[in-house]
Amino acid sequence: MLIPFSMKNCFQLLCNYKVPAAGFKNKVKSGLIFQSVSSDIYQNLAVEDWIHDHVNLEGKPVLFLWRNSPSVVIGRHQNPWQECNLNLMREKKVEKLARRRSGGGTVYHDMGNINLTFFTTKKKVRQNAESKKLVVRALNAVQPQLDIQATKRCDLLLDGQFKISGTASKIGRTTAYHHCTLLCSTDRTSLSSLLKSPYQGIRSNATASIPSIVKNLWKKDPTLTCEVLMNAIAAEYAAYHQIDNHINLINPTDETLFPGINTKARELQTWEWIYGKTPKFSINTSFNVLYEQSHLEIKIFIDIKDGRIEICNIEAPDHWLPLEICDKLNSSFIGSKFCPNEITMLTNILHRTCPEDDELHNRWNILCEKIKGIM
Repeated sequence: MLIPFSMKNCFQLLCNYKVPAAGFKNKVKSGLIFQSVSSDIYQNLAVEDWIHDHVNLEGKPVLFLWRNSPSVVIGRHQNPWQECNLNLMREKKVEKLARRRSGGGTVYHDMGNINLTFFTTKKKVRQNAESKKLVVRALNAVQPQLDIQATKRCDLLLDGQFKISGTASKIGRTTAYHHCTLLCSTDRTSLSSLLKSPYQGIRSNATASIPSIVKNLWKKDPTLTCEVLMNAIAAEYAAYHQIDNHINLINPTDETLFPGINTKARELQTWEWIYGKTPKFSINTSFNVLYEQSHLEIKIFIDIKDGRIEICNIEAPDHWLPLEICDKLNSSFIGSKFCPNEITMLTNILHRTCPEDDELHNRWNILCEKIKGIM
């Protein structure tokens, strides 16, 4: 049953929560099931952060159901250049790249993918496996013929080979959560193309995703819609925890329910969080340019720390691009963000500070476009 989580519902539950200043207070008297009315990845991730930071979950579980418009979500310790095709994301206008606060690998979200977040206390964090069993029971309750098994990593496999769900977790001082995806009717073409990095020569100690063969549940049974599955999981969760089977609809932007949540959402959208939190990495690559009917090799070595260029070494034949020009490029890039817009801006500035030389500027542009191609 869906219940709008209005102020009336809020007052009924005020005694159940513990948060600073306003909103919910004290402890949860009974577990709760939330469903977001938003499809914005940053707003929904902010709900996870808010509940984790402010709700006392001692013996009182919370399930959060949410879906997002097309977006790519990387783990806390991952490298976006290593995990996804950023250029293709820009071309396809999949503009939302998010870094979550939990570990794990990179995932593609759209409205055909269900996200489930299970909140608990740190002492009960090992219940990850129990939550997966709960999801399996819910799926089998809807379609008993489904062959679904949980792996040691708590992924879910369909027919023993197709991954339909992955998991990740965050453990705090007193509270914890683990969340998982559930592929219902996701755009598999976008999933496979966007989660394939074209960038060569990256060296990084960032957590790497493990590729898997995936399948949508609706391919097995067209009646397995997102709505049907979310209701089934909510019902199984309520039965397992002996709580009311009520799905409370929440608006992640409502400051009266979640004081300070919009600040959390804004932080998740910043360049400093999405790209700046990338573990230090380097790129060592090369490409060829055509010059007087022969190919010349251009070598590029870049160190990136906190998302900014720390060391830049571009090597080009002196007769194609003079050494002083290469040195000027190298020094100008240091300290700049490792992103195409920043390189374009720097290139335009350098054009204005250099003597007019159309051929030299053309080579300069070729070089900068190649550099932007690895960003």
